[in-house]
Amino acid sequence: MTKRLLAALAGVSAVAYVVRLRARMQALLAGVSGELRSPILPLTARSISNRSLWVGRLGMSIATKPGRGVTTVQRHVDSTPPVRVLVTAPTSEGTRRPAVLHLHGGGMVVGSPQFEVFESGRLARELDAVVVSPDYRLAPEHPFPAALDDCMATLTWMRDHADELGIDGDRIAVMGSSAGGGLSAAVAQRSTDEGIPLRAQVLVYPMMDDRTALRDDHGGRGRFMWTPESSRWAWTAYLGREPQESQAPEYAAPARRTDLTGLPPAWIGVGDLDILYDEGVTYAERLTAHGVPTELVAVTGMYHGADGIKPKVPAMRAFRRGMSEYLRAHL
Repeated sequence: MTKRLLAALAGVSAVAYVVRLRARMQALLAGVSGELRSPILPLTARSISNRSLWVGRLGMSIATKPGRGVTTVQRHVDSTPPVRVLVTAPTSEGTRRPAVLHLHGGGMVVGSPQFEVFESGRLARELDAVVVSPDYRLAPEHPFPAALDDCMATLTWMRDHADELGIDGDRIAVMGSSAGGGLSAAVAQRSTDEGIPLRAQVLVYPMMDDRTALRDDHGGRGRFMWTPESSRWAWTAYLGREPQESQAPEYAAPARRTDLTGLPPAWIGVGDLDILYDEGVTYAERLTAHGVPTELVAVTGMYHGADGIKPKVPAMRAFRRGMSEYLRAHL
C-alpha cells in the first residue's frame, strides 16, 4: 500500500470522525437555547460515580471570590458535630439585616460553601443581607439525615446569635441550587413543623424526589451536568440504599410530603431540559394547590446549572435577578 493511499485513507477516517462527532454534538445540543450553548457542554455529560467522586470534590472545593462590597468570615456552629459556616455580609455598617441560609449544591455528595461564595456575595450585596452557608456533611460517608441536621443546626445558630451576626432573627429565608434546593425544601418543611418561621424558600432546580432516579425515560432531559446515572448514584449515596418507589424517610425527599399547607412562600426555577424539571414543576403546582404563594419560573432550552455555565447571557441574568427580587420582596 503506497504512502499516498495511506494518507488518503487517514484523511477519509479523520473526516468520518469529525462528521460523527458533529452529529453527536448536534444530537446532544438539540433543544438547547442558542445563548446557552457552550463548547464545554459535552464534557458535562459524564456521570458521577465512586471512581469520579474525588474529582468532583476536588473541583468544587476551590474558593471563589465574593466580589466587592462584602466580606466573608469563617465561623463554627457549636453543634454535635460542629458545622463550619461561611458568613458573608456587606462591609457597610448595619444591624438587624435580613439573612439568607444559603445551601450549596452538589448532589448531596460534592460541593462546598467556598465554591459558591460568589453567589453568597451577590446575595449579600443585592439584598443588603447576611448570608450564612454551612459546610454540611456529604454522602456517602454521611447519609441522610446528616446534611439536613447540619443545615437545621445552622438555622438555629443564626437565630440564637442574631445580635452578634447583626441580623433580624425573624427575617430569614432559605435558598439553594440543585441538592441545595432540595435541602432548602426540607429545611422549610422541618422548620415549619418545629415552629421556626421562615420568610421564604427559593428552590433553584431543586433535587427533591428520589423517584426520579427510578424512571427509565426522561424524555431527553438530563443530558448535561446532572444525568440519570448521576441522579441514581447520588440518591443511593444519600439514602444509604437504593431508592424505592414505596417510601423514603421523612424530609429526605421533600417532594413526597403530602400536606404542604403552611409552608413559607416559594420561588422555584428550573429549565425544561433539566432532569429535575418535572419534580420542580409538580412541587410548585402542589404548593399552590395547598395555598402556599408560589412563583414558578420554567425556562425553555435551559439545562441543569446553565446559570453557572452561561451567567452573563440575558436569560440567565433574568433568572438570577428573579430569585433576588423574590427574596427582597419577602425579606
